[in-house]
Amino acid sequence: MKKMSANWFWEFVTPHLIQQFSISDIIYNGMTKYQSVQVIDTPGFGKCLILDGKIQCSESDEFIYHEALVHPPMITHPGPETVFIAGGGEGATLREVLAHSSVKRVVMVDIDRQVVDLCRKYLPSLSQGAFEDGRVELLHVDALKYLEDTKENFDVVIIDLTEPLEEGPSYLLYTREFYQGLKDKLTPDGLIALQSGSTSMIIAFGFTAVANTLGTAFSIVAPYQTEIPSFGGTWGFAVASQNLDPRELLPEEVDRRISSRINKDLRFYDGITHRGIFSLPKYLREEMNRDKRIITRDQPLFTY
Repeated sequence: MKKMSANWFWEFVTPHLIQQFSISDIIYNGMTKYQSVQVIDTPGFGKCLILDGKIQCSESDEFIYHEALVHPPMITHPGPETVFIAGGGEGATLREVLAHSSVKRVVMVDIDRQVVDLCRKYLPSLSQGAFEDGRVELLHVDALKYLEDTKENFDVVIIDLTEPLEEGPSYLLYTREFYQGLKDKLTPDGLIALQSGSTSMIIAFGFTAVANTLGTAFSIVAPYQTEIPSFGGTWGFAVASQNLDPRELLPEEVDRRISSRINKDLRFYDGITHRGIFSLPKYLREEMNRDKRIITRDQPLFTY
């Protein structure tokens, strides 16, 4: 378990870099079968969920992460009805998916029931009742095994997992083998979206490797990034598909689809934001051209 004090939380970003912020209260601190869990209250970010020493979300800026993860693939699809979510135990990804009026069914698989229960108890503002929605089937099983066994196909698959830590539960869902199998679980216009780690110039290796690996399974891979203050900088995502490219949508079309499909006000995502997040800076594009690493089961990616 990462070090926790009564006054400060610090996260090891690399062996040579930490981010640190003060704690006003430790609401929960314990272990599940799969990972360490802390729920802390902070003056700067409000309540935060920490898994295996890594901040997963904060009350103050979680809307940036979850709107960035969910809405680009959902808006790119012409009318998503069936959605699969891997991870996302705090329920905020589910909340954003359910805001789309076209959605008829969501299967959410998070292996760690205790994390979901803790979030429902201590962080209800994140899910906002999403777990009680009749369109949702919530399962606590291995997402990899579920997707291998299911005969169902989905319009959108959202992978909202923890980072691929060496002793964590998620690293096999960042591999070529997983993405190639996932391709067969999509409907013809289906898309996947996932978080793909920091895009800071000192630790962007995970972001580039994920994009490269997605390219072994999908003909269209659209990486993107945005600033998430509680994560300490810019954070990466990617959308992948065989047929649809989110970068082809004009801002006006994105805004039209938001207006006709989403039944709530968004705080981060709109047409101009959509165009901006897919406009990667030069250093990151150059790094993606240099780094050709492919993640496999035999050669997995582990972050710090």
